[in-house]
Amino acid sequence: MSPDFTYLRSFTNRLVTLMARTRSTYIRLQIVLLCWSGLSVAAYGQTYFSSTKDLFLLYFNKEHNYLVPHLERCFENSLHFHESLFDYKPGENITVFLHDFNDFGTGGASPLPWDYLNIGIEPYDYVYETGPTNERMNWVMNHELAHLVTTEKSTSTDRFYRSLFLGKVSATSDNPLSMLYSYLTVPRWYCPRWYHEGFATFMETWMAGGIGRVLGGYDEMVFRAMVNDSSYFYDFVGLESEGKTIDFQVGANSYLYGTRFLTYLALQYGPDKLLQWFNRTEDSKAYYASQFENIYGGSLDEEWTKWISWEHRWQQANLDSIRSHPVTPFRPVLNFPLGSVSRSYFNSASRSLYTAMNLPGQLAKIVSVNVDNGEIRTLCDVHTPALYYVAHMAYDRAGNRLFFTTHNSRFWRGLNEIDLGTGKSRILMNDDRIGDIVYNPKDSCIWGVQHNNGYSSIVRIVPPYDGWQVLFTLKYGKDLFDIDISPDGHFLSGSLVEISGRQTLVELPIDSMLKGVIAYETLIEFENNTSPYNFSYSADGRFLYGSTYYTGVSNIVRYDRSLKQKEWISNCETGYFRPLPLGNDSVLVYRYTGKGFLPVIIADKPISDVSPVRYLGQELVEQYPVLKTWTVKSPLTVNLDTLDVAGGEYNGLNHLRFMSGYPILEGYKDYLAFGMRMDITDPAFDHVFNASLSYTPDGHLPQDERFHASFDYQYQHWKLTGHYNGADFYDLFGPTKSSRKGYSLALKYNSFFIFDPPRRFEFVGSLAGYGGLERLPDFQNVAASYDRFVTGSALVNYTYQLRSLGSIEAEQGIKARLATSVTNVQRDVIPKVYGTLEYGFLLPIDHTSIWFRGAGGTSWGDRNQSFANFYFGGFGNNWVDYQDVRRFREYYSFPGKELNELGGANFVRGQFELTLPPLRFRRFGFPNLYCNWAHVSLFSTCVLTDLDEPSTQQRALDAGVQLNIKLVFFSTLESTLSFGYAGAWETGQRKTDEFMVSLKIL
Repeated sequence: MSPDFTYLRSFTNRLVTLMARTRSTYIRLQIVLLCWSGLSVAAYGQTYFSSTKDLFLLYFNKEHNYLVPHLERCFENSLHFHESLFDYKPGENITVFLHDFNDFGTGGASPLPWDYLNIGIEPYDYVYETGPTNERMNWVMNHELAHLVTTEKSTSTDRFYRSLFLGKVSATSDNPLSMLYSYLTVPRWYCPRWYHEGFATFMETWMAGGIGRVLGGYDEMVFRAMVNDSSYFYDFVGLESEGKTIDFQVGANSYLYGTRFLTYLALQYGPDKLLQWFNRTEDSKAYYASQFENIYGGSLDEEWTKWISWEHRWQQANLDSIRSHPVTPFRPVLNFPLGSVSRSYFNSASRSLYTAMNLPGQLAKIVSVNVDNGEIRTLCDVHTPALYYVAHMAYDRAGNRLFFTTHNSRFWRGLNEIDLGTGKSRILMNDDRIGDIVYNPKDSCIWGVQHNNGYSSIVRIVPPYDGWQVLFTLKYGKDLFDIDISPDGHFLSGSLVEISGRQTLVELPIDSMLKGVIAYETLIEFENNTSPYNFSYSADGRFLYGSTYYTGVSNIVRYDRSLKQKEWISNCETGYFRPLPLGNDSVLVYRYTGKGFLPVIIADKPISDVSPVRYLGQELVEQYPVLKTWTVKSPLTVNLDTLDVAGGEYNGLNHLRFMSGYPILEGYKDYLAFGMRMDITDPAFDHVFNASLSYTPDGHLPQDERFHASFDYQYQHWKLTGHYNGADFYDLFGPTKSSRKGYSLALKYNSFFIFDPPRRFEFVGSLAGYGGLERLPDFQNVAASYDRFVTGSALVNYTYQLRSLGSIEAEQGIKARLATSVTNVQRDVIPKVYGTLEYGFLLPIDHTSIWFRGAGGTSWGDRNQSFANFYFGGFGNNWVDYQDVRRFREYYSFPGKELNELGGANFVRGQFELTLPPLRFRRFGFPNLYCNWAHVSLFSTCVLTDLDEPSTQQRALDAGVQLNIKLVFFSTLESTLSFGYAGAWETGQRKTDEFMVSLKIL
C-alpha cells in the first residue's frame, strides 16, 4: 500500500509543536521520527498495535505484519538480558513505534515522557562498515534498550519525584522550571551524547558476539588516522561544543569518541566498573560525571586526558606494524580532502573525475575534478546529502550525463539527472526509494536497489526513466548493495549481506534475471566480520576492484574474474576506499584522513605483503573473556505463546494517559502567578492536550484578573486553544508581554501542499474570537478599539533554504509568505493582507551569507481604527525568552524604536543582513555549562508607513548588530544568550537607541 503523501506531510505541524517542547538537537531528531510515526492515519488509514506485559508495539501498515513476531521476540530477548545484567525491571510497558518513513533503518530511544523506542524497518546503511551487518531488529533492540535501561532505571529519590510530578517530566520551553523537574525525575537522561551512544554501541557489540563497532575497522581507522595526521583530539566538552559541528562526520563523532573511550576504560579497569558507572543504583550519584569520580576515584577530565595519551601509543604501535612492510606510495590529486564523497566516475577524454562531496562550510555538491591539475568545477548542488556517501550516482558516458539521488539523509529517495554538456539538471522521479544506482550501457537502463517495507529489491529503470520494474526481491535479512554492471552489460555484481552475518561478493547474469531466473555466483567470501565494499568493474571487464578491512586496514583488492582469485594492490597506513581504475596501470582511490577523503592515485599492481593491525576490542576480550558470555540467545528461543500477546486496531482515545503534572510560575502583566500544568496524550501522539491554571495573589490586581487558565488540544491538522486572562512565564522578564486580560478561543488548521525538504509549501488557517481584551492580541502597546471581535486568517509559507555542513542556520535560499486576515468589529469588516520575501546566498567565505528581506502590506479599514493598522518597533526579545532569537528579521520588528511605535494602514519594509562565520569554542566553560559558539549578524532596516497619506506617514531607518552565544546546560539543554544594539533615525525625529539582552531557554 502506498501512503498519501499530501495528507501525510501536512501532519508536520504536530512535529514542529513537539520539537518546540523538547530539549536538544539529538532528541529533536528522535521526535521527527516519532512524529512521523504518528502519521499513521494520514499515511495508511489505520494504526495497529500488538502488546505484551512489557511491550506496546505500534505499526502503520498491515504489510509489516510479517515482521511483528520477530520484533517481539528480539525485544523480549534483549530486555531479559538487560534485566539480568542491570537488575532492572521496566517501570512501565515500553512503547515501540515501527515505521517505514525512511529508506534506511533508523533507531531512537527516550525515557520521556515515557519509555519509547523508534524503529525504522528498512536495512541499515553499511557504508565503510560504520554500522554492523548482523540482523537489524536484533541489533537495534540491543542498542536502543541499552539507552532505556541506563536512563530510565530509578532510585527511590527518582521515584519520589516521579510520583510528585505524576510522571517523568519533559523539559518544555513554555515552562522552563520543567527543566529542573525533568532532571529530578530522569537525571541520567541529561548526559552528553557520547555517553549515551558510546555505551549502547559497546553493549551491542558484545551482545552480538563481537559483531559491532568495538571490533570494527572503521573506528580503529579513525583514531589511527588522527595519530598519523597529528590531528587534534577533543576533550569530552570540546567534543560536544565543537567536534560534532565542524568535522565532516558531525554527530557521528559522539559514537566514535564515546565507544572508544568506554572500551579503553573497560580495558584499563574492567567491564564491571564500567557497568557500575552506568547502572543507576541506590548508592549511585545522579550526575554522570560525579558517578564517574565515585567509581573510578578520579575526575572524568583527567581520565579522558590519560586515554588520549594511551590512544597515541596504541595507534603508533599499529602504524609501526603496518610499516613493517612497504607502504604503498600515492600521488594526491588535490591538496585538501573533500569531506564525504560518493562513488566516482572518470572521463578519460577530459581527464575529469565526477563525484559528490560534502565538506564543512560548503553546500553539498556534485563536482568535476581534473586529475592532472586539481581544478574543481561545481556541477550542481545536492540537497539532503547522506553523511558518508553524499548521494548515489550513475554515469552515462555516451550521453554525457550523470544520474544522482536526492533525499539521501531522510524520507524517500528520488532520481535526478544532470546534463554535463549544458549543466542543466532535472527531476526524473520522486519517492522511488531507489539507491545504489548504476547505468547499463547495453540497454541504457538504470539499475538499482530499492528498499520498501523492509525488503531489498533489484529494480530496472527503463528510459525515459519515469518508472521501474522490480526484477526480484530478496528475503528479509538479505541485502545487496554497492552494485555494478560489467562493461558488456552481461553481469551485475554486488556485496551481499545475509541475516547470519555472512558477507560475500557475488555476481549475477543479467540475461537470466530478465528471464526471471535468479542465481548468483559467490566470487569472494570474506571472514573476520568484514564486508566487501565499493567493488566495480575495470574498463575491460577483466577485474573487479574494491576494498575490505580483511587485515583490519581498508586496503584495495583486485579480483581477477578469469583466474577467480583476489590480489592485494595496497598496503595503507589509514585506509583506501572507492577504487577507480584510470588505465595506464594506475588506480584512483580515496585515502581516509582526519578531515575526510582525499583522492590519490596509486599503482595498479599486486603486492606480496599486507600488514595487519590490532583492534582495541580484540585486546579487551582477550583480557576479559567474560565479555563472551554477554552474547544474547537467539530470538527464536522466545516462545510468544507464553507472553499473552494482544493486538488489533489502535484508537488513541482509548490509550490516553497522563504525561506529567507540576507547579508553574507565570507572569500576568507585571505580576507573579502561581499554578499547575497538566499534560495528557496517547502513545502515538494522535491526541495531545495540556492545560495550565494559575492565580495571582497580589492585591493590586483587580479580583476578576487574578485567575488565569489556558489549554490547547491538538489532533492531526487541527489545534484548539483557549485562554482566560492568559498568563505567560516570560512576561516576568519584559519588555514583550503576551499576557492579556479577557478570554479567547481559537481553532487552527495546518497543512502542507508540498513537504519535500528543503522545499516546503505550507497553509495555515485560523478562526479566533476574543472578549474583554484591553490590548490587541499581537501588539501589546496598542489599545483595542473594542473588546470583542472575531478574526479569521489564512497564510501560505513557501521555504526553500539550504545550509552547509557545520552551519548553525539556513545560509542560502528563498522564503516567501502571503497572509490575509478579516476582522469583524462592531459590524465593521476590516480586511488586511501582507507579504514577505527573503533571499540569501553564501559568500566564498565559509558560513558567511548576505540576505535581502522585503515586506509590504495594506488594509482597507479606517486607519483611525486600531485593528486596521500594522505596527513596528523593537527587537522584540525578552530578557528571558523562548522564541526565535533573531526576531529582528520579522516584518513587524524595527530595532531602535519602542515596541509598536511605528504604524500605519499600509507599509513597505526592507532589510539587509550580513551573517558572519560563527566562532566555535573547543572548550569554553565547564562540563555542566559550556559555550558552543558565538555568532554575529549585522543588519539595516528601512520602513515606510501610510504611503497614501503624507500627514500620518512615517519614514525610518535603523542599523544594528546582534551577537548570539549558544550555551548548553547539563550537557543537553541548549539556550542562547543574545546581545543587540540598534540605532534608529525617523524623519523629523531625534535618533533613538535600543540595547537588547536576552537569554532564550531551550
